[in-house]
Amino acid sequence: MPKAYWIANVTVTNADAYKGYQAIAPEAFAEFGARFLARGEAETLEGVAWERRVIIEFDNIEQARACYTSDKYQTARAKRADACTADIALIEGLA
Repeated sequence: MPKAYWIANVTVTNADAYKGYQAIAPEAFAEFGARFLARGEAETLEGVAWERRVIIEFDNIEQARACYTSDKYQTARAKRADACTADIALIEGLA
């Protein structure tokens, strides 16, 4: 089964409120075996210039989806709702 990747593009609009997300989201990622492959500023060559980009690896697409829909992550997501603009996608890796 191929690995899966969570790709997030984020621009923080309220740093203080975003800290609430940062305080609890790592627990959800750890529970589902997530591995952060890249995180931080990125050079935008085309398209929207997001402040941060994140690539997270999971063992498979089911694990990635389960993490996103978990109660723990949804609680964290609620904390960032008014703290940032985000674009998040799940993609299955090549076999």
